[in-house]
Amino acid sequence: MKTLDLFDSNLEHPGNLLQKNGIVNYYGILMSLAEANVHFDSLLNSIEWKNDEAIIFGKHLVTKRKVAWYGEKPFKYTYSNTTKLALPWTKQLEELKGLVEQETNETYNSCLLNLYHDGSEGMAWHSDAEKDLKNNGAIASLSFGAERKFCFKHKKSKETVSLYLQNGSLLVMKGMTQKYWLHRLPPTKMIVKPRINLTFRTIINT
Repeated sequence: MKTLDLFDSNLEHPGNLLQKNGIVNYYGILMSLAEANVHFDSLLNSIEWKNDEAIIFGKHLVTKRKVAWYGEKPFKYTYSNTTKLALPWTKQLEELKGLVEQETNETYNSCLLNLYHDGSEGMAWHSDAEKDLKNNGAIASLSFGAERKFCFKHKKSKETVSLYLQNGSLLVMKGMTQKYWLHRLPPTKMIVKPRINLTFRTIINT
């Protein structure tokens, strides 16, 4: 197993962080600290947050982490054997979508938001390969709040890549990434502040 840790968060021209079978670009910080903090506070108070739910091996689980699902249409999105119905864009989400589209030269029609209250809340290894999503489409991850470690692991070779996602930063996964790589947000006792993550994506099952 080969591990690569990436801590350079100021790449002017983001290259591919994966050595094979996928594309991950880290654009670094897109805005000032003050702007990022304003967005964080607004998202925290204006988004219709709900505890995430999953049905695993027949058991109904409710997470401490909270989520929200927004889009240009009332898209249905199914993962972990549960289905969500998209709420209409807020003005802030539309503005952030426009910023991300300009940076990535991609388009998105929906956004799954995650609220992690502190470092004890994370996300296990998984890939975003639900049938509702555009095949090999770009998923743009915009982070606000606490800086957190984010990891990738190749499904076959088990090699890993990790980096820290900063307040106001953007990471994009595209190409064959979801087919060949898993990703996760590992929990940590070192982080006591919250983090909000916006994952802009494209739904094709309308």
